[in-house]
Amino acid sequence: MKKLHFTPGPSQLYFTVEEHLKAALKENIPSISHRGKTFQSIFAECTENLRILLDIPEGYHVLFTSSATEVWERIAQNLIGKESFHFVNGAFSGKFQKIVSNYKKNALIKDAEPGEVVDIEKVLIPETSELISVTYNETSTGASHTEGDLAALRMGFPNQLISLDVVSIAPSVAIDFSQVDTFYLSVQKCFGLPAGLGVWVINDRCIDKAEQLLGDGESIGSYHCIPELVAKAKINQTPATPNVLDMYLLGKVAHDMVVKGTKQIRQETNYKAAVLNHMVEQSPYLSHFVKNEQNRSKTTLVADCSVSSSKILTALNAKGLVVGAGYGERKEQQIRIANFPTHSKEQIEMLSDQILSLNI
Repeated sequence: MKKLHFTPGPSQLYFTVEEHLKAALKENIPSISHRGKTFQSIFAECTENLRILLDIPEGYHVLFTSSATEVWERIAQNLIGKESFHFVNGAFSGKFQKIVSNYKKNALIKDAEPGEVVDIEKVLIPETSELISVTYNETSTGASHTEGDLAALRMGFPNQLISLDVVSIAPSVAIDFSQVDTFYLSVQKCFGLPAGLGVWVINDRCIDKAEQLLGDGESIGSYHCIPELVAKAKINQTPATPNVLDMYLLGKVAHDMVVKGTKQIRQETNYKAAVLNHMVEQSPYLSHFVKNEQNRSKTTLVADCSVSSSKILTALNAKGLVVGAGYGERKEQQIRIANFPTHSKEQIEMLSDQILSLNI
């Protein structure tokens, strides 16, 4: 039985990936040199389609890493000299803070209650913090910030660098990226691609910060430091051999999404989120973990279970439907359901019907 994955990452491949993968193999893309003209064309196409799809502002540079997790380390090396400030509303935002702390930087933290986000307007952030980190959508808890939070943060702290994790939200939700200095994502969630590629976008303020730290005698890393990444990006290359196949597929899928239109993608996301929310409210086994509807993720629904989550997962798996367990210590108490662009309205409706029909 071919299964349909609603896991929050890796998730179901985007529905056009199969044809693009066949074309990539036919064109022998996995074998090409990352120093040749074919790869430069792939790089240029990928970055241009991402700029259009995500409405990336002028003056921002699109870079590629092995994952979003790698970006955490590169930010710690390149953009933080002594101190950063982290809004933590779940496991992944917390892991970033720990990586910065491991670099012996003063990584200040403001924790949210489980299933909530920090109220940005009520937090005092020291002026000594060089970078402020926000995870827009916490995949582990389903708690999401709003665009108003970013605007308030930018207005209150115009001099600090603002870093934004959009791993499980872009391009499904509209975000004004001019409010932040750097943002990053990986491709195995909303873009529906095989894991193994990170996208890191920075503005010129980030370049200036990295060069300042380098001039001060600080170590900012080696081949994947900002100066090296930017220098290669200017000629549509990368410092080291990248995941060429994933970059090829990302460029094609981003184009497919541009053709479909972000307006339609986001309208469908809202509709599917409403279907899932209604399902949770009707289910005898589920309840919302994120109580505040405004902060309930549109792309990663997290529900508390009145029975062991493994029973729900097993019952759905038998029907060919794969959803995620809770994250970490909540593995047996919760389920997580992805609502990404590859999941059609009909598939979400069918999943919701199957959950409501469970008799456990």
